[in-house]
Amino acid sequence: MTNQHFLYNVFKPSDFTTDELETIIPKFKEVKFNKNDFFLNEGQTANKYWLVQSGFVRSYVIDTEGNDITTNFYSVGDIVIDWSSFFLRNPTRENIQALTECVCWQLDFDTFQQLFHSIKNFREQGRTTLVGSYFALKNHSISMIADEAKDRYLRLLKEKPHLIQNISLKQIATYLGITDTSLSRIRKEIATK
Repeated sequence: MTNQHFLYNVFKPSDFTTDELETIIPKFKEVKFNKNDFFLNEGQTANKYWLVQSGFVRSYVIDTEGNDITTNFYSVGDIVIDWSSFFLRNPTRENIQALTECVCWQLDFDTFQQLFHSIKNFREQGRTTLVGSYFALKNHSISMIADEAKDRYLRLLKEKPHLIQNISLKQIATYLGITDTSLSRIRKEIATK
């Protein structure tokens, strides 16, 4: 494995020993998804997670009226996972779907457990990622209640501008908890300033 391998961007040689990297990197399997392929369907238990090398992915749920509502977006360098399904071994309520063609690196649950329990640095990086994901989810939940729609859009634009350029406005609108008509109005308002 050369240091050019995508996973060296995730598992940095500054954070892991050479032996650890030689144990971790080969455990991941390269997988490709076509646009609209599902990583995970509602009702399944997550047995794998993926690191995105290229492409865009979203997770969504179906609301009580049959609408699909985006819960998250994933792009290069992100871990695509339903944390609670993966760790608690329960069926997911989300669907996770490729929005574009994607190249990902996949790790299965048993291999994850083996690495988690045998390599301290892998365990620490995993904990840090989980905590970061929790904070992002918490902040999004609070923002949905406490912030104006325009402010939610501006934050997304600032933090993840690549999403705005590559994902449908309808999906972005559901993620922000607004209609696509409202999102179009907000975008026009911002553009005229």
